[in-house]
Amino acid sequence: MTGAGERAAPGEPAGGGAVGERGGGERLQRVLARAGLGSRRACEELIRAGRVTVDDEVAHLGQRVDPGAARVAVDGRPVPVRPDLVCYLLNKPAGVITTARDERGRPCVVDLVPPEPRVFPVGRLDADTEGLLVLTNDGELAQRLTHPSFGVEKEYLASVEGPVPPGALRRLRQGVDLPDGRTAPARVSQPAPGLLRLVVHEGRNRQVRRMCEAVGHPVRRLVRVRIGPLVDRSLPPGGWRRLSPEEVRLLGQAAGPGARDRLSHPWR
Repeated sequence: MTGAGERAAPGEPAGGGAVGERGGGERLQRVLARAGLGSRRACEELIRAGRVTVDDEVAHLGQRVDPGAARVAVDGRPVPVRPDLVCYLLNKPAGVITTARDERGRPCVVDLVPPEPRVFPVGRLDADTEGLLVLTNDGELAQRLTHPSFGVEKEYLASVEGPVPPGALRRLRQGVDLPDGRTAPARVSQPAPGLLRLVVHEGRNRQVRRMCEAVGHPVRRLVRVRIGPLVDRSLPPGGWRRLSPEEVRLLGQAAGPGARDRLSHPWR
């Protein structure tokens, strides 16, 4: 077994998903390029710089890996390289349930995407809420996107009973007291009377609706328009598409230290 930073001898396994230069598997730079890290030459530079690890050991040029077993990371962030992983972006219509199946026979989000491979929704949108939703079979990515400690931003447009006065906007920005605790400050603007643009990162159940109701302006219609770096204004209600490797990589980066600072917008 080689230590971190040491180079495995040709043909010697370097970890659970790594194989020697003469073994099977795929060249690491090719796997990284397919995962959206750039051209093969750019990926070679990442490897040369010591920024890539395979099974927690620093990678080297010429290394081959088994994408189905290797744990690959760049700058300490996992890179999804398994060939069977998929990630869809869905524009959920109102009336569709965010679950795999519903005992009452209502339509579910998984009915709107291909049946194979089986995927599950990342987070939830209530039945009446519309907009962007990620579905995937990548459990690690899903956990990072939904765990409160990572705080991935979600942006909403809310049509409310309004217009909303400055005092209510200030309360939303400072945090609102709800039965399950005070919310974190939200970024809020009012582009038009009765239309709010809100950015939150906690992911509580029906959070935006409850926040608006708490300040006296119940929601009439709610649409999620952004998840971290993901925006797609061309996706029709009920439409879906597969995320590109670059989008998956950026989505993974959004679930990391300092992510909210990198994604923040200046409007208030």
